[in-house]
Amino acid sequence: MSIIKNLPFEWLVGMRYTRAGRRNGRNSFISFISMISMAGIALGVAALIVVLSVMNGFQKEVRDRMLSVLSHIEVFDASGSMQDWKHTAQEAFQNPEVKGAAPYVAGQAMMMRDDTVRGVVIRGVLPQEEPKVSDVAAQVREGSFDHLTSGEFNIVLGKELARGLRVRVGDKVTMIAPQGQVTPAGVLPRLKQFNVVGIFEAGHNEYDSGLAFIHIDDAMRMFKLDAPSGLRLRIADMQQAPQVALELSRVLTGNMLILDWSKQNRTWFAAVQTEKRMMFIILTLIIAVAAFNLVSTLVMTVTDKQADIAILRTLGASPGSIMKIFMIQGALVGLLGTAIGVGLGVVVAMNIDVIVPFIERLLGVQFLSKEIYLITSLPSDLRWPDVWTIGGVAVVLAFVATLYPSWRAAGVKPAEALRYE
Repeated sequence: MSIIKNLPFEWLVGMRYTRAGRRNGRNSFISFISMISMAGIALGVAALIVVLSVMNGFQKEVRDRMLSVLSHIEVFDASGSMQDWKHTAQEAFQNPEVKGAAPYVAGQAMMMRDDTVRGVVIRGVLPQEEPKVSDVAAQVREGSFDHLTSGEFNIVLGKELARGLRVRVGDKVTMIAPQGQVTPAGVLPRLKQFNVVGIFEAGHNEYDSGLAFIHIDDAMRMFKLDAPSGLRLRIADMQQAPQVALELSRVLTGNMLILDWSKQNRTWFAAVQTEKRMMFIILTLIIAVAAFNLVSTLVMTVTDKQADIAILRTLGASPGSIMKIFMIQGALVGLLGTAIGVGLGVVVAMNIDVIVPFIERLLGVQFLSKEIYLITSLPSDLRWPDVWTIGGVAVVLAFVATLYPSWRAAGVKPAEALRYE
């Protein structure tokens, strides 16, 4: 209490005006409007925190599923084939961030089964090395990734690709490679039957429906290559991939091209970032509407308190002190609303995996169908920099909303205000 008593009188008066008035109906109404403004700011802040956390969660979920199949960094030889991939891998391992390396062959082909044809991306891999750079071996739902044996022409298909071709483990599919054979009748495509030995599910439709794995030796035979296409690397912290790729470009010998995961999927990540910015702007408008409700609240307060303002002026208060009183009143409403909104938004964002299932059970609905979204729970990734940014924006908007009413209060003339009192 002693601390409050030692505050400047502007703070004491401003905090008193913030509390609900009981003298008459007008004061109660003004206090009610002030509470509505505070609630609006709180709900806007909470909604923005929750929405951005869910968007971050979706981005993280999709990114992790993509990187379970993709590598953090890919190294290509400008000639089109990497003759000594083991030497390049040894050079890459000199960087302490590099934790795994595996060669691969990449190509495109047509996959045919009866009268069904699908275009697919073929990736030739070494089964014993692939787990060092991706999680696809652990994602095999039927069969085994280890059955990819050199010379046996076995293949592992994505779940949706296998469903489209209507095949299961043990069936055969025909691969049509674009590198044709020259015959007296012209150039004919290369056809080869493969045995389906596994079906994987990455949880990302692009890969589940259009990616297939074969042994690297079989891939080189099909695409007429004498060496792997490149080297795939896994690093300790995938967020450092751009920096590690830059460091590798300086130490790897030969004419190497290096691509990290953020550049491989630049369009998708750029689209997500644009969507997040637009959502931030749209939901900030909700906070702005609630914050600028303070303008009407403070204008009504200034009109109601003109006699008090006149008395304070006659007692020696300067126009600056009067302005400060109403700025403090509006800022306190904004700060309280922001604090409540931050607390509510953080609690909801951190417990959304409990709240959403409860609402689904209560209403008897399912917001996320696995057949459509491939996930059944709403992901959330709360990032504290987003929380501080949202809180800061809300406080700034609330402060800006106090400027005009406070300036108007500072311009009240004591003689005119007391004329009818």
